[in-house]
Amino acid sequence: MMAFGSMQDSGRQAPMSEINVVPLVDVMLVLLIIFIITAPLLTHSVKIDLPKAENVPNITQTEHVELAIRADGSLFWNGEPEVLEQLASRFAAKISQEPEAELHLHADKLAHYEHIARVMSIAAKAGMTRIGFITDPSER
Repeated sequence: MMAFGSMQDSGRQAPMSEINVVPLVDVMLVLLIIFIITAPLLTHSVKIDLPKAENVPNITQTEHVELAIRADGSLFWNGEPEVLEQLASRFAAKISQEPEAELHLHADKLAHYEHIARVMSIAAKAGMTRIGFITDPSER
């Protein structure tokens, strides 16, 4: 009977405490050789001279409407007083002149959301799809 482990005379066998690393080293050497051969192939690139160009964005200013809403619900179209009943016709006229017109809403922080939502609804029904809120970026 062949015994692995210690050469003691006792009847029980001790666990083998050595790990055979030769197959592990063989596999690692083969992988190392494969990576040494394939690494230069992965980094190969074609040398070309790319054309130089200025990258300045084209800024196109579209017409926009400045609509201010005060806390009491009063409206101002580009600084002039406006009533809610005439907004639909004004928005429609603006869209017919400039289809890409934007609506910039300046709403007082104490203005009720109902007033803002009503103005946005009227603008959307008239076909004005670009609506933005203007805020004060200063910290308080």
